[in-house]
Amino acid sequence: MRLQRTAHFTRAYGKAPKQIQRAFDKQAQLLLLNLHHPSLHAKKYSEAEDKCQARVTKSWRFYFKIIGATYVIEDIIPHPKK
Repeated sequence: MRLQRTAHFTRAYGKAPKQIQRAFDKQAQLLLLNLHHPSLHAKKYSEAEDKCQARVTKSWRFYFKIIGATYVIEDIIPHPKK
């Protein structure tokens, strides 16, 4: 598997605090190693859009799609429920 970042993600990542950027970088490496790693809490977010959600920290999430052998990272945002 490999990662691909969308332009939207790249802008959102750039606006995120540095500690969130570092946490995402760590979680992205875990995603590449094991989609089911416990700290990711990865799950299907939208069946209609075929989009998944995973945890950056308790208060931040990132969203991605799996297309072939690629994780297409689409967004990183503060968790809507926090």
